[in-house]
Amino acid sequence: MTLSTAVPPPTSSGPVIDPPARFRDLLAAEWIKMRSLRSTPWTLGLVTLFVIAAAAVETWDSYTDFPSLSPEDQREPMLALADAFPLTGYWTLVFVAVSAGAIAVVSEYGSGLIRTTTVAVPARGAVMLAKAAVVTVVWTVVGTVIAVGCFAVSQAIYSGQDVSVPISNPIAVRALVASALLPTVCALIGLGLGVLIRHGAATMVTGIFTLIALPSFFSITTRWSAGINHAMVLTAWDRLTALWPQPSGDGFYRPTVTESWIVYAAWPLVAVVVALLVVRRRDV
Repeated sequence: MTLSTAVPPPTSSGPVIDPPARFRDLLAAEWIKMRSLRSTPWTLGLVTLFVIAAAAVETWDSYTDFPSLSPEDQREPMLALADAFPLTGYWTLVFVAVSAGAIAVVSEYGSGLIRTTTVAVPARGAVMLAKAAVVTVVWTVVGTVIAVGCFAVSQAIYSGQDVSVPISNPIAVRALVASALLPTVCALIGLGLGVLIRHGAATMVTGIFTLIALPSFFSITTRWSAGINHAMVLTAWDRLTALWPQPSGDGFYRPTVTESWIVYAAWPLVAVVVALLVVRRRDV
């Protein structure tokens, strides 16, 4: 007699549904995208060296002219900080940061990778927040390294004349923080413009025009024009890195420190909010 073992018939199961992506997974994915671009380390490294070198060159020029200054100017306590954050170097940094922020978005639209991303993660808002977070962290780190490097180099050069400014000085701290955050603000503006325009060259031109060229169209001799000028990022940075009190009653309208910090916060916030609204309402 043969005994047979009964085998239960196979049961059909429904489709396997992958769990939704966690936000930390989105952060890791966005970091991999940014890191995998061959231009990223070269761009960050070169712009860091360039801005610090610009601070060193300008400080050295002032240092060599130091003996020819009047005794009153030589005793000026903030003299050693005057060239720590050079305009040429930081304009270049603004150009690179706004372009990099735009590329973080535009490169995916240009290659079609954005379709794969939205299929894998339908929550477009979460993807955009992850992009903004990665851009914020990367450029804050880069901006901090550059600002601290510029400050250290300039003070090391001026230490030969015993007029260096300590990092604990409140004006030095304000200038350091403002300079460290400037590329972050610009990169987030570039990201927001990239979502709106979706074209690399057009986004970069728009960002550079808005940040660098547009403030020059509005003077500070009339109240309405000065109000627009004060709302510009580079105007805010210029005020936050100002070493001496701003004169009043001379026919010019100048921003306050508080207004400048508000501008610093408002631009990236508006850029990210607009990017979130656009990606949720517009088809890929």
